[in-house]
Amino acid sequence: MKTICGLDCNECPGKESCPGCEKIGGEGKCVIHACAGNGKSACEGCHYFDGPCGMKEQLLREFNALEIPGMPEVTDLNALPGSYINLEYTLPGGQKAKLWDDKRIYLGNQLEKQEGDRCYGLTADENYLLVCEYGCDGSDPEIVCYKRREK
Repeated sequence: MKTICGLDCNECPGKESCPGCEKIGGEGKCVIHACAGNGKSACEGCHYFDGPCGMKEQLLREFNALEIPGMPEVTDLNALPGSYINLEYTLPGGQKAKLWDDKRIYLGNQLEKQEGDRCYGLTADENYLLVCEYGCDGSDPEIVCYKRREK
């Protein structure tokens, strides 16, 4: 089976809980694979994201360093398909834009805003961080921060 992360699904210990290959047809790239590195499987390198992962830990630090008012501390990130998190934003000039690729897997999370009934959506890949704010079911999304990651 062609996989997103480049692994043989039959040999991956995380194939039952993998959010990517089956849902988006095995096309594209997976940020989890970048996390593993050195030829290890993504699941082995990240311990299903329950154990140490250099990329995940770095992203947590980067999200928390943004110090966005009303955003709780970011303590975990999940593997998310681009097709699930790729909201359409209205830019200042009125244009509509999507920032992610539907065929990729990203690391992210949803956090309830400390005051109000909106949520923060956090998404990252190896190059960019995005924090957006939205209402129920992703309604009325607004970009809070979109920036290139420092490497």
